[in-house]
Amino acid sequence: MSGPVLFLEYVTKTLDDVAARIKMDPSVHLILSQPKNEIIVNFPVLMDNGEYQLFKGYRIQHNNLLGPYKGGFRYHPDVRLDEVKALATLMTIKCALVGLPLGGAKGGVKFNPRDYSEAEVKRITRRFIHALGDNIGPSHDIPAPDMGTNALTMVVMMDTYMNTRGQDQRHNVRGVVTGKTVECGGTRGRNAATGNGVGMCVEEWAVGNKLSLHGATFSVQGFGNVGSHAAIALARRGSRLVAVNDHTGTLIVPDGIDPEALQAHVQQTGAIAGFQDLPIRSRDDFFAQPVDVLIPAALENQIDTHEATLISARLVAEGANGPTTPAGEALLLEKGTAFIPDVLANSGGVIVSYYEWVQNKTSESWMEEQVTNELRRIITQAYNEVVAIRANHDCTMRTACYIKALTTIQHAYSQRGIFP
Repeated sequence: MSGPVLFLEYVTKTLDDVAARIKMDPSVHLILSQPKNEIIVNFPVLMDNGEYQLFKGYRIQHNNLLGPYKGGFRYHPDVRLDEVKALATLMTIKCALVGLPLGGAKGGVKFNPRDYSEAEVKRITRRFIHALGDNIGPSHDIPAPDMGTNALTMVVMMDTYMNTRGQDQRHNVRGVVTGKTVECGGTRGRNAATGNGVGMCVEEWAVGNKLSLHGATFSVQGFGNVGSHAAIALARRGSRLVAVNDHTGTLIVPDGIDPEALQAHVQQTGAIAGFQDLPIRSRDDFFAQPVDVLIPAALENQIDTHEATLISARLVAEGANGPTTPAGEALLLEKGTAFIPDVLANSGGVIVSYYEWVQNKTSESWMEEQVTNELRRIITQAYNEVVAIRANHDCTMRTACYIKALTTIQHAYSQRGIFP
């Protein structure tokens, strides 16, 4: 499969192609072609054995024209500059697409948290936030969870940042990160937001394509936060999870897999292997399983031409960022497969992160029903606007997403001008 450099090239090419299509002002296109800031920090952390280890962390701030930088922090051994630049660009597109007053950023630390103790991961987190210093802040750059991080990671980040502020400011900076636990300033509904957003997009697509989700089949690649909650959301609509894949292999059960039971198993063991003693199948078996909806919710570049040849699905709803290569997407489109692109399908996370940030700024606490209703309002409106743009421009759904986002950014630059 293709590597992360291709992922950046793909994101850049898509932006370039759509910028040309909408005749974007060359100066605006030039600004968007590179991040505003590329921050790299190398910091030492004391290990449990008494020795120090040096870690490399990144924060890429792509654009903040529409609002503060916004994007996740991931902990993963494959974190690297080109990957984070691509993801930060996608965040700029995503926030503009769904109409949030936020810009785009992304970051992370290059390590595998599973290889370290809980105490070591906490020290890595604190040292990383301290190293970033004023490069993040509740009115400047607002990180969130991503691969390898979670609500507790965000709480430690918030606590570290709060303790570098003066006594009179500490409780005014809870919004420095989102995705926190509810007890520490997070919002109800955030943990499931990205997966729920995927489910809402699939529901809108099903209505438009006259498919009843009751009895429909679906498969999920990656059963972490996004994949598991997307599966639960669709199961509650009457759909049947028949195949799941992760780094340990594939489970296939034509009669259906209980996504809540599998989620509990993965949270306890870290993988789908061993669930109900089901046999482990190959990766190719997963992609070859016929389904109505396939949800890739793992890493980038998972569906290339090989996988696309195997896939027999009516819809691919991208829960992960960049899971389909250009060649893989082209082949699937030729086969008549529909797409809900990543910048739309997985935007539920940043939408509800925005609501968490708003609650922190206003010292409010919303009920989960309100959060879910607001998420549905924003994501379904964006979905239907993209469908209309696709019809008007005779283009792919991905191109339509970029047209909507880049047109918004273009209008903002033309009205504000470029300082000085």
